[in-house]
Amino acid sequence: MIRRRVVRVPASSANLGPGFDCMAAALSLHLELEVAEAGGFAVECDQPLVEEGRENLCVRAFERLHSADGFAFKIRSQIPPARGLGSSAGAIVAGLMAADHLFELDADLLAEASALEGHPDNVAAALHGGFVVFADGQATRVEPPTGLEALAVVPAEPVPTPAARAALPAEVPFADAVFNVAHGALLTLGLARGDWDLLGRSLQDRLHQQRRHDLFPRSLELASRARELGALGATISGAGPAVLVWCFYEQTGAVAETLRAEIEGWATLLRTPFESQGAYVEEL
Repeated sequence: MIRRRVVRVPASSANLGPGFDCMAAALSLHLELEVAEAGGFAVECDQPLVEEGRENLCVRAFERLHSADGFAFKIRSQIPPARGLGSSAGAIVAGLMAADHLFELDADLLAEASALEGHPDNVAAALHGGFVVFADGQATRVEPPTGLEALAVVPAEPVPTPAARAALPAEVPFADAVFNVAHGALLTLGLARGDWDLLGRSLQDRLHQQRRHDLFPRSLELASRARELGALGATISGAGPAVLVWCFYEQTGAVAETLRAEIEGWATLLRTPFESQGAYVEEL
């Protein structure tokens, strides 16, 4: 019998404002990877500008655990690449999970994915779903509160993650670090309690967003006005330039209508509910 697996992995938004490199959420856009035994190695992907050989990120992740010789890879993705929505994390988790499941390896997928991605927040959210806080090598999961929704403003122009990383200093002022610790605590409490006031107050940052201003000024300007537009608030998604707009479900429709007028000509709007389900495998 031909061995074949389909892995489905959610998109993710990291940092969530104050939680730089330690907090993230899964979003209901998905990457789907089908891996099947074949006469030889092959890669097929529906995304432009994505590597289709051994350098494909799904394949590289797969080969951390097992050779890809003799397997065909088909990749279908709803996640816009290089926009801060976890496209690389999704590809890494998909490749690792496919190899682990096909060969019954029982690998530490979070550790392997973090090593390949270079940071753990996106991959933790992609693996576990919901909201995650990563500390001491472990991811702690929080279920999305009922009624909390999200919209993603996705600019047409990408921002490479290395450029976004390079914009950050090696050290930050003590007061900025304290500010982020306080607001990260508020965010965690707001999520645990489903408290919209706390969530609205918590979505602020002094470590990374403004320091990347030159990479996505329109995104930052829009995020700064999110509450004026009727939302709870907004955060730059990961390394940007996408903006994650946080809404109470009764606000979402009106906020979406307002945003479409605001972003015409430079970005698109996606409905991206927070996703409870993490990555999973279908055996076919």
